[in-house]
Amino acid sequence: MLVTPEAGNKVAGRYVLQETIGKGGMGVVWRAWDERLERQVAVKFAHPDDDRATQQLMKEARNAGRLHHANIVAVFDCDHDADTCWIVMEYVPAKSLAQIITERGLLPADEAGAIGGQIAAALAKSHSAGVVHGDVTPENILVTDEGIARLTDFGISRALWSEVTRTTTGVVRGKPRYLAPELVRGKRGDEKSDVFSLGATLYAAVEGQSPYGQAEHPMAYVARAIEGHLEPAIRAGRLTGPLAALLDPEPRNRPDAAGAYKLLTHAAPPPPEGAATLDDDRTLRLSPLLSVTRRLPRAVHRRRRPLAVASGALLAAAAITTAVLHPWTAGGGGPAHPDARPPATAAASRAGTIGEAATADPCGLLDAASLSRFGGTHLDPAYGEFSRCDVVVETGSGDELADLELDLDNSRAKTGGDVPSRRVGNVTVDSYARDGDECERHIATADHQQVVIVAKQRTTGAPDPCELADAGTDMAVGVLDRGGVPRRPSPVAPASLARLDACSLLDAPALRKVDGVDTRNPDRGFGNWHCGWSSSGGDTAVEVLFNRDNELSDDGKPVLVAGRKSYVSPGESGDHSCVVRTPHRTYTNAVGDDIVEFAELTVYAPQPAARLCHTAEKLSATVVRNIVKQLPESK
Repeated sequence: MLVTPEAGNKVAGRYVLQETIGKGGMGVVWRAWDERLERQVAVKFAHPDDDRATQQLMKEARNAGRLHHANIVAVFDCDHDADTCWIVMEYVPAKSLAQIITERGLLPADEAGAIGGQIAAALAKSHSAGVVHGDVTPENILVTDEGIARLTDFGISRALWSEVTRTTTGVVRGKPRYLAPELVRGKRGDEKSDVFSLGATLYAAVEGQSPYGQAEHPMAYVARAIEGHLEPAIRAGRLTGPLAALLDPEPRNRPDAAGAYKLLTHAAPPPPEGAATLDDDRTLRLSPLLSVTRRLPRAVHRRRRPLAVASGALLAAAAITTAVLHPWTAGGGGPAHPDARPPATAAASRAGTIGEAATADPCGLLDAASLSRFGGTHLDPAYGEFSRCDVVVETGSGDELADLELDLDNSRAKTGGDVPSRRVGNVTVDSYARDGDECERHIATADHQQVVIVAKQRTTGAPDPCELADAGTDMAVGVLDRGGVPRRPSPVAPASLARLDACSLLDAPALRKVDGVDTRNPDRGFGNWHCGWSSSGGDTAVEVLFNRDNELSDDGKPVLVAGRKSYVSPGESGDHSCVVRTPHRTYTNAVGDDIVEFAELTVYAPQPAARLCHTAEKLSATVVRNIVKQLPESK
């Protein structure tokens, strides 16, 4: 352990100290580089007075490590020896509210209220987890240039960095200018004490002094706190009422953090993009009968078939337009290179963005060779949706161990909630807990879209899916940070479904075959390659999706749809569902595999399976006929 840390020292074998960024009465704060995850972190060194203080600090750090919220600075790691503790935290390139007040002067009430609402949301989250901050002050609130407020040093601040005032009755730990009256009277701090300190912090931001007034000695603040003496706000404007409520000398009369959030956000402008809301959760409204907590399920992701089997099956699909083309190929006039996918060259317009959907290359965010530590790897550029790219991890004999799937998604990411989140450059990464054999990461981009990464174990002995997901995420974030998602290497092939808008394939008269579906507001997926219509009650829906696979012969019962051999599968997407897959064409992808490009239609409704699938087949026939009209090359 480092007693006197210096630049260049390494902590725990991975955190390289770079420069000091802050100091406190019992230690120093360093900006450091995490070599394992390749990210900036803040490392706080401290020298507690005794073993009891050390154990208390470790307890507080563990409590803080349980908190994951968009407005809370995350704690990543902690450790100690006989006389030194260190705590690894998220590095936030921001100024403290205290610095902002010093440099700019007093804040307008609207700005202070916007900051306060975000911190109240952070406190509501921490209090729901049983964690009291204990030292909410301007020094412990960080504010980015975009106006995102982050609360730091949960408990840690109270244990190590706060001021100590000795009174005739004992010791008061904390900054007296912001302490709740009950604390200076000797009571233990609780959630309501945090609310008072938030009010005192915002009061100081707009009024330029403590709500206890101006004093030269800390004891004067303590005396005024004991008496419950508070100065009225003069410059607070619309914040006057909320501050009076937060600063009520009697704890039982104060709102809790959730109540403070409502008061502050009602009196202030909406929080900036990226700030969490109090009721922020991860649930998105999906197609009817479906509700998940992560992302829109645009297809049933089936495990890929052995290519040797698929090749024979494809030769028999005479109804499918045959081509030896990559879906994105120059003019569609020549075969794809048999050995490798051509590298993407042009980047999106701005770092951290996806950019134009039609030209964004998901494979440009992945590099199979960089994942070789997990096993044999190869890139699969043409499986599933057009917005998807995979890296397959295999044994030496070619058996599939794991899969890393990356999808571009036009839905707006929802950061915050209970999901650990970190900011890297212009993007935000959400890390979900492992779910069985899968692990998922979301990258919220600067143009309000997202990159979804899912790692899946395929067999025993496969690499840990979260380690694989993290490696893929770090790779994608690195590319995004250098200039956004790369562009595809060539234009869309003339006969590809990627040229079409899925929402254009079913009009209102066709959709009326499914009772109650709202035809006016379709849900458009990335690139317009997915479209969904649903009823207001959420019990019926129709979805059209453009997809790719090695073959379709085991995807249901063969049927003829508009003269094409198709496959119908009742109940595949739920008890009241029917899926119809109709091949459109085959082509040879960039690595020499035969691929089927197909239209997938799903109907959801509380109806008998036979009736539901009859409707799905009728709608699929309409989809196929409209595809032929819009893509003459597919005839």
